[in-house]
Amino acid sequence: MNQLDDKGQKHGYWEQYYPNGKLFHKGNYVNDKEDGYWETYRFNGNLRFKGNYIIGERNGSWEWYYFNGNLRYKGHFIKGKQHGYWEDYWSNGNLWSKGNYNNGELYGYWGLYDPSGNIIEKKFHL
Repeated sequence: MNQLDDKGQKHGYWEQYYPNGKLFHKGNYVNDKEDGYWETYRFNGNLRFKGNYIIGERNGSWEWYYFNGNLRYKGHFIKGKQHGYWEDYWSNGNLWSKGNYNNGELYGYWGLYDPSGNIIEKKFHL
């Protein structure tokens, strides 16, 4: 754990901790770049985000969380860019927006919701 290669680059499984002893993040490095599944935590111990990297770029499913532990948003990345279906949530847990990304750009219909979960707007993005 927490190994450097002969070039001084991070390699293999790593864990880093806050001064209070709580876990900050954990995951694997390859040639000093994140690779594979990672989790990052807040200083209070709650999960901040989790997801997958391929050689330093976000790839696959990702989720971010509010300080209170509720889901903030979730979606997918391909080669570091948002791609596919995403959902954003208010801190109370209700849906804020949902829609798709195409290569990092908003695409197609997006629904926007008020904090009570009522739809307030639909937008179409090309």
